[in-house]
Formats: sequence, structure tokens, C-alpha cells
Amino acid sequence: MSTPARPANRHHRRPRGEGQWALGYREPLNKNEENKKNDDGLNVRQRIIDIYSKGGFDSIDPADLRGRFRWFGLYTQRKPGIDGGKTAILPDEELDDRYFMLRVRIDGGQLSLEQLRAIADISNDYGRGTADVTDRQNIQLHWIEIESVPDIWRRLEAVGLSTTEACGDTPRVILGCPLAGIDAGEVIDGTPQIHEIYDRYVGDKAFSNLPRKFKTAISGCTAHCTVHEINDVAFVGVVNEQGEPGFDVWVGGGLSTNPMFAQRLGAFVRPDQVHEVWAGVTGIFRDYGYRRLRHRARIKFLVNDWGAEKFRQVLETEYLQYALPDGPAPEAPQSGRRDHVGVHPQRDGNFYVGFAPRVGRLDGDTLHRIADIAERHGSARIRTTVEQKMVILDVAPDQVESIVSELEAADLQVNPSTFRRQTMACTGIEYCKIAIVETKATASALIDELERRLPDFAEPLTINVNGCPNSCARIQVADIGLKGQLVANDKGEQVEGFQVHLGGSIGLNPTFGRKVRGLKATAEELPDYVERVARNFEKQRNEGETFAEWVQRADESDLK
Repeated sequence: MSTPARPANRHHRRPRGEGQWALGYREPLNKNEENKKNDDGLNVRQRIIDIYSKGGFDSIDPADLRGRFRWFGLYTQRKPGIDGGKTAILPDEELDDRYFMLRVRIDGGQLSLEQLRAIADISNDYGRGTADVTDRQNIQLHWIEIESVPDIWRRLEAVGLSTTEACGDTPRVILGCPLAGIDAGEVIDGTPQIHEIYDRYVGDKAFSNLPRKFKTAISGCTAHCTVHEINDVAFVGVVNEQGEPGFDVWVGGGLSTNPMFAQRLGAFVRPDQVHEVWAGVTGIFRDYGYRRLRHRARIKFLVNDWGAEKFRQVLETEYLQYALPDGPAPEAPQSGRRDHVGVHPQRDGNFYVGFAPRVGRLDGDTLHRIADIAERHGSARIRTTVEQKMVILDVAPDQVESIVSELEAADLQVNPSTFRRQTMACTGIEYCKIAIVETKATASALIDELERRLPDFAEPLTINVNGCPNSCARIQVADIGLKGQLVANDKGEQVEGFQVHLGGSIGLNPTFGRKVRGLKATAEELPDYVERVARNFEKQRNEGETFAEWVQRADESDLK
């Protein structure tokens, strides 16, 4: 009996539409896209001012509350007392508190004393003193009531700050080196390009409906502190064969549940071209990005499917209408720690002083204290970093000893332990609706324990603590990445814990962290676990070997 012939078109079906506008798929394919088509997120600002701030929380349209509010940096925070086991079960209405997280965007991490004090006052007046420095150089406040938002905006805008497009499917804060313009070794100062893109495009409706969030970094820092490898688009300082400083372009980086490293386009971009190239890359994402499924709506999926060569071709032919010359790759990072903690010379003979708040957690009074300390020592410029740290610029040589003493007295460590310096934590279950476990307090307690147990440990070791799988704290590229989940303790009870990722890295040999089968730890077990692995590393490492390199060759028994 013969086998029936297969239909001739079995393998030639029309591919299912991904919601790409450029290919004609303009009808919304999910609730988020429908919401954005119904009304641009930027339009919610006036409703907040005219209606919601006057009518209170109960007057807010749900489509604005859980959608368009993000276009101005507002998320409802988690209602207190809801444990992590209910995060994925309860509907938003039950998880929502009547208060908001408000994200203040700080492009390039650049703050004046006046701006820092304005944030501090808002924190104290409206946010119960909360203030967290994020790993994207922003400052987040909590406990914000909708009635207060118009006055907060007035205060921020009076000093040149904004929450516009701090969240949402928009171009979010632009990362920049905190030492831009003062670092003697930098390839190029990216500050003018950051300002030009912000001034031209942030708040522009041409880019206010992207498939999802869009993250940018622009820097000429030789330490590569803006982690260009994991941004949607990044401009990295290079010098071409003619000796001209400019930028190398990377696209398609991102973490979350499907981590991917950015790809080089291999094109050299002059400083005056950066805003055009940025608009072209963002335009490609807007027009060709996958809008059908939210979990595939980041630009990294498009870049992964197209490849760098096609992406560059479309950029040049359809968006720029000119070809970019080929250019060199960036030189390798010059430091094992890609941050700016400590006291270091500037190009002008002054010094910058980088210090480590505890996992980015500050408060309004401490922000005021930082501004006062800086001003007493002749500085008018503060910077935030992508490692949840801060930097004071322009400190005269004869002021260094005094400013270090004052910062240390405020528990703002200038010469921190490895653990204080290199531990990060996301917001966690305290405020975040998608978190499963507590992070800030857990990470802070871990630092204290490790400092007590390993007082002489001096090797670079990043410990990134995340409350859910979304990797806001970059767990896949940490030496020790801790992904929050509920785990069973030795009594069989479900408690807060973490899946462990080991040996993630960026730089010369980028790799995502290794997951060892069955390797999980309860929050209570974390100090024992990290101490054990750190001691094994110290005993077994070869000269010059990093933790990530050791993990790749270590026996699994030494990683548990």
C-alpha cells in the first residue's frame, strides 16, 4: 500500500505575521498593542494633571493605570503582605497598591547639586524618604500618590529633570559614562550625543509606540562601564584609521528570560551622525519589530533573525540613505572592574570620588547629605553609575582626604570590600508586583556576613540578586547571579530562595552564567553557599584567572 503524497505546499506556508508594521501588519495583535493604538501613551500626562490628580486613584482608567502611566515613569507598586507564591496567580487589581513607584530618568547619570536636592526634597515630601539608585543610572521613588504627581513634575522640570518615557514601550534613559568629559583616558566624550538624542527624540510621537522598551548606551569610556554588550543599541568610542574619534555601533543586546549579546554592525559613526543612526536603528525596531507576542517584542529577536549584515543594510538603504564606512572594534576593557569606585585623577588635576551605597538603597536625607558633602568640598557635579553607585566630580587635591572621611562617616564607602562594591539587587518583593522574593535586605545582609567571614577577599566578584526571572539586576552576566524563586528548605517547606547562575561575564569573553543542575539555595543558606564557592575559587584559581574563567573549568562539586 503506497503512502499518500504530502501536499505540495506543506513546507511553503506563508509565515505567520509577527505584527511588523513595515510588512503591513498594522492591526493590533494583543491587548498592549491595542491599547497603544487607541491612544498614544504620551497623551496620559494631561489626564493625570486634569483628571486623575484631582479625582484620586479610583478615577484612573485601568488602561492608563497599567499601561500608559509607564510613559511617564509610573508603575503601581505591590500591595504589602502579598507573598511571592501569589505573584503569578493574583490579577493586577489584587496586586496593585494605591501608591506608585516613580522613576526619574537621569540621562548619562548626570546630576547637578540643585537636581539632586530637588529629588531629595520630593523623596521626603512625597515618597516617605525612599530613593534607590538603579543599574540604569535612574533614581526611583516609592509611595507616590497620584494627587502629588503634577507638583512632582513641576519641581523636577524646574531643575531640568523629567520622568518622560522613563518606562513604557519607549526610548528609555540613555546610559553614559559618569566620567564623560573628565577622564584622561576616554576615547571620546559622548555627552553631546546623549543630549542631542534626548532633546530631539524623547517625547517625540515618532518613537513613542515601539514594540517594547528600548535601551541605549553612548560612551567613550575605556572601562566600558555602560555594558554596551547588553543594550538594544550602543555607541562605543573608537578611533578609526585616520585617527578620528567616533563610535562603533552595537545592536540587539538584552537579558531577561532569553538573553542575547549585542552584535557589532562594523560601521564607524562620526559624532555628528550619532543622532541619525540612533533614529534609524530605533525606526527599524518600530517598523520591523515583532509586535505579535510580548515576549518576542525586543529588538534582539529581530537582530538574531536578520543578522548584523542585513540589519546594517536596511539601516543604510531604508533609513539613512547613505552608507557608513567600516570601522574598528573597541579595544578591550582596561580594568577587571567596570565601575568607577574610589579616588582617581581627572584630566584637569582634580579628582573624582566614587562611592558605594548599599545595593543602591538611599533615602532623601542621605541624598541631601551627599549634595552638602560635595558642595563643602568644592564640587557641583554628581553622577550615578550602572552599578548602583555614585561619583562626586571635581574634588581638589587638598579636599580628597576630608571628603572621603565624610562619605565614609555616612556609610558611603569609598574603599569598600569586594562584596559591598560588587553586589547589586533589584527592587524585589518589597515594591515590585512581579517579584517572588525579597532582594535588597537579603543582599545587604549577605554583604555583612561575607565581610565578616571573608575579610581579606580582594578578587573581583559580582553578586547580582534578582527577585524574578526578568534579570533587572543582570543575573546572567554576573559571577554569581541569583534568580529569585520559591524553594524547599530542609523541612520541605516552601521558602524564599534562589536559582544560582555562575560565571557570567561581559568583555573579551562574554558568556552567560552556567546553571549547575539542581543548584538552588534558600535565602538563609546564601551566606554559607557564597562563602564556600568563594573559598574554593581562592584555593583553586590560577594566577590572573577570573572567577568566570575558573567556573568554566571547575568541577561541579566545587560549585555547590
